[in-house]
Amino acid sequence: MTTFEQVKELIPAMTVQEKMDLLDLLAQNLGGPFLGIERTPGICGGSARIAGTRIPVWAIVQYTQLGVSQAGLLQAYPTIGADEIANALAYYRTHPDEIANEILENEAA
Repeated sequence: MTTFEQVKELIPAMTVQEKMDLLDLLAQNLGGPFLGIERTPGICGGSARIAGTRIPVWAIVQYTQLGVSQAGLLQAYPTIGADEIANALAYYRTHPDEIANEILENEAA
């Protein structure tokens, strides 16, 4: 039996949360243009965020739009690096409507 067949047999016994975690793990392992950006239901409202943090992409974008420099972002978020800020901004450039809507939703809250 292949590894895929083994995993396929296990999926029906998994909880919904385990299935979502599995999807997240698969997405991370596939890599892609937004390595370091993840989305998990129940964390940051399901918004795209910097992997392993609770820092949503929309927050990085909004601070940037308000004139906060990269140095300022690194000071405000000492647990992330310049590469993670770059990944967040790259994600925004390809998903501008999504991020703009999340900024508006946050402002309305």
